[in-house]
Amino acid sequence: MSTPFCSADDFLTRVGQPIGTSDWLTIDQQRIDLFAEATGDHQWIHVDPERASKGPFGVCIAHGYLSLALVNLFLPQVLEVRNMTLGVNYGCDRVRFPAPVKVGARVRGVCALVAAEPLAGDGVQATVRVTVEIEGEAKPGCVVDTISRYFFA
Repeated sequence: MSTPFCSADDFLTRVGQPIGTSDWLTIDQQRIDLFAEATGDHQWIHVDPERASKGPFGVCIAHGYLSLALVNLFLPQVLEVRNMTLGVNYGCDRVRFPAPVKVGARVRGVCALVAAEPLAGDGVQATVRVTVEIEGEAKPGCVVDTISRYFFA
C-alpha cells in the first residue's frame, strides 16, 4: 500500500517518518543476465553459475547497480505523489552496497523521508532513503538516499 503525498507541505511536515515497504521481489538469474546484457557487465560472479559456485559467494550475485536500479521499481509502490504537475529524479547521495544479493534471494525496498526542502513555484525537493533489504539477511543489499523534485498545481 502506498503513502500519498498531495502537496509540498505534505513532504515538509513528514520529514523523519517512514513511508512504507514495497513487495518482495525474487532476484533470478534471468534478471541478472538481462542487466548484464543492458550494461555490458558480464563479470563471472554475476553470469557464470558454474564458476560462481566455486567463488567467494558460492552462487552468482546481482550487480550492485542492479540493486540500485530496483529502487525505481520499489519507490512507486510506497510513495504516491498526487496533484503533481512535474516530477523529476534529481540524483542520489550516499549509495552503499553492504551485502551481496545472491541469485534466488528475495529483496524489498523500505523507504523513509529523510529530508525535504521547499522549491520556488510550489515545489519540493525530497530525499527518500531506500534500504533494499534481503530476506533473512542482517545487512541490506543497497542503501541509497534518492533525491526527487516534485511540483504541484
